[in-house]
Amino acid sequence: MDRASLLHLLILFSLSLFSDLAAADKTLDLAAESGMIFPLSYSSLPPRFEDFRRRRLHQSQLPNAHMKLYDDLLANGYYTTRLLIGTPPQEFALIVDTGSTVTYVPCSTCKHCGKHQDPKFQPGLSSTYEAVKCNPDCNCDDDGKLCIYERRYAEMSSSSGVLSEDLISFGNESQLTPQRAVFGCENSETGDLFSQRADGIMGLGRGKLSIVDLLVDKGVIEDSFSLCYGGMEVGGGAMVLGKISPPPGMVFARSDPFRSPYYNIDLKQMHVAGKSLKLNPKVFNGKYGTVLDSGTTYAYFPKEAFNAIKDAVIKEIPSLKRIHGPDPNYDDICFSGAGRDVAEVHIFFPEIAMEFGNHQKLILSPENYLFRHTKVRGAYCLGIFPDRDSTTLLGGIVVRNTLVTYDRENDKVGFLKTNCSDLWRRLASPPDSPAPTSPVTQNKSSHISPSPSPASSESPTVVNMPIN
Repeated sequence: MDRASLLHLLILFSLSLFSDLAAADKTLDLAAESGMIFPLSYSSLPPRFEDFRRRRLHQSQLPNAHMKLYDDLLANGYYTTRLLIGTPPQEFALIVDTGSTVTYVPCSTCKHCGKHQDPKFQPGLSSTYEAVKCNPDCNCDDDGKLCIYERRYAEMSSSSGVLSEDLISFGNESQLTPQRAVFGCENSETGDLFSQRADGIMGLGRGKLSIVDLLVDKGVIEDSFSLCYGGMEVGGGAMVLGKISPPPGMVFARSDPFRSPYYNIDLKQMHVAGKSLKLNPKVFNGKYGTVLDSGTTYAYFPKEAFNAIKDAVIKEIPSLKRIHGPDPNYDDICFSGAGRDVAEVHIFFPEIAMEFGNHQKLILSPENYLFRHTKVRGAYCLGIFPDRDSTTLLGGIVVRNTLVTYDRENDKVGFLKTNCSDLWRRLASPPDSPAPTSPVTQNKSSHISPSPSPASSESPTVVNMPIN
């Protein structure tokens, strides 16, 4: 898929022919169309009594699954983690995606699957594997024997296969023991899903087949998870399935599961260099509101907000020269003269703040809205784009070097600026150790320097490349 899709946000309709043992429903997909962007996947929200049941979890903290993240958002187009399926375990590199509601991997029976990072899953080699048998609550295959799923996207990528159940393991650093869970055993994939290097998708969204929902419903983790993406040109990071203690300085935004089926936040205002843009808060509340999606690369704002942010940033950088983007076919907004050292970008570009409904602010360092020009050293481009629709979509670039906690039990999302590459090493401490609270850079309403990153490569990040 070409990069033209990065300049707009599409509402994608997805026919969801899968179901767990509870219900089958149709789905609607929302995405910024791009070779590097996976669509958000709609799934019907759980009834309110489900939320009440989840909140009656054990008072003592349940185990966590600490998992390392690999790859880089801009160089690879995604972050992956390692998941093990079966007995004995077979290992897979899966894209972590808060917009997807099902986890799937290619199966050995797949007749049309691409060449990926790892060998296909072989059900016959797992002593604990079972295909989900046809029942009144699922869509069945032509023979009426097995439950099937199918995902179709407007950009012509798709995944389909058999719903299966097996032991899923979360790695040696996890406190969580292997658990039986439902996943998709792919028999066919097309488009970006076919050509990407990663094996498949780990669905973290709101939905009954989401790995988070499955584990919460089993009562083995609390209803929360956290992601922490590495910084500009660093990559990697950490993920925690389950609850962690909020570190000091974490700011929160309300996330209403009934406002939209996605992980939304109540964004009310934007500030550039400490100055309010004085936008009407309603601009951030169109369609699905303001949505966080880890499978999306960049950020997309309604045109009014995009223009205000762009103009305010340009006003703050009079010493920099406007230049063409890396691809002459696209009108990227880029600037030269900021120097080659990524750690010093904050000297030239202003901070941006997102203000939430509770008046708390998340400070965005330049690395949270810029990407490095691939052809001109010392040049950077805006990683925010105008959206043709009225939804505000915040991709992974916005939360680089930011610990993001999706506290689903309390309907809120927490943010804390930190060094995500280093956070993994702290999370990998012994299980009895308390949740790490330092060293982190605490969020304040102004004047926050970007988290220092390990030595950055002088090679420019490859941007806008298709998944392969």
